[in-house]
Parts: sequence; structure tokens; C-alpha cells
Amino acid sequence: MALPIDPARYGAFLAAMALMAVTPGPANLFAIATGIQRGRMQALIGVAGMNAATLVWFAGAALGLSALMAAFPRAFHLLAIAGGLYVAWLGIASIRSGIRGEGGPADRPAVHRARSAFLDGFSVQIANPKALLFFTAVLPPFLDPVRPMTAQLPLYAAATIGMDLVSMSAYGLGGAALAGHMTRPGFRRGFAFVVGFLLISVSALILTRL
Repeated sequence: MALPIDPARYGAFLAAMALMAVTPGPANLFAIATGIQRGRMQALIGVAGMNAATLVWFAGAALGLSALMAAFPRAFHLLAIAGGLYVAWLGIASIRSGIRGEGGPADRPAVHRARSAFLDGFSVQIANPKALLFFTAVLPPFLDPVRPMTAQLPLYAAATIGMDLVSMSAYGLGGAALAGHMTRPGFRRGFAFVVGFLLISVSALILTRL
């Protein structure tokens, strides 16, 4: 019985994906910033949002994402710009909260914070140029054109999301661990500036890689 995937290609992909997952980029920096700013649970919710966006990218790959990007390159370019500017706005908002001496997003009601963390994470990953590069340049060489894509893509998606979940969660929980020791207002203000800097760095990474 034929396997749904080429074991040699899949093994090579796992090695490449492990390296990509642990490399600091927009997604991992965002996880750190969310952990510092909102705590452990919100960091994990943000990670869930980013991986939901990754699922959207895999669905797009199954539907012919490369062909869509070739047909509508400007639309994808504008999407990435909008995502980068949105993250920059989040960073500026955090810095402003530090200047005013406020707690920032951590003071919002829990339901709103949870929703925002998910949507913010989704927005970061859906506009992440690293994701665009992954699905248009990194993933295709590991796919076997002889085997059905519908059988291969779920296995690649499982590996990608599994590794990203571990890596992003570690970054986010690391940020939350740092924030957990800083309960005084002065430290909270300082962290608001740190979070703002991290988010603006994420925005810069997104916009400069277009």
C-alpha cells in the first residue's frame, strides 16, 4: 500500500520546520509581547489566533494559493501592509499607556481581552511575510507532485502547527514569567514601553520583508 507522503521529504521538512519554528520572527516576538503585557493565558490565546491563521494559509495552499498570489499580487501586498500597520498601532498604544501610567490592555474585561488576544494573533500571522514565504517558497519543494495534495497537506499542517504551538507558547510563557515578577506600577509602566518596542519591532519586520 502506497504511503500518503514521501518519508524522505517529510523527514527533511520536519528538520527545516523545527529550525524555522524556534527562530525569532514576527510571530514569536508577538508571543513574547503578549505574555509580558497580558499574562500567561492571554499569550496562549494569542498563540491560538496565530495558528488559526496558519490553518487559513494551509487551506489556501490546498485551494491553489500560489496561483492566487500570482493573479492578485497587489492584494496580498496590501494585506501584509495593513497587518504591519495594525501591529505598529498596537505598539504605539502600549507606549502611550506607559506614558499615561496606565495598565494598558491588562485592565480590560477578561472576555474582551481574550477576544482581542486571539484576533491580534490572527492578524499578525495572516499578514506575516514569513508565512507568505513559507507557503510559496519553502513548502512546495517538500511536496510530492505524484501523491494527492489532499493527503499530504494535513500531515504538513500537523507538523507545522505542532512545532509552532510549542515554540510560540514557550516564547509567550517566557514573557509572562518576566511580567509575573513585576507588580509595582513603575515596573508596569516600564513593561508597557518594552511591549510597545517589541510590537513596533514586529511591525518593522513585517513591513521591511515585503
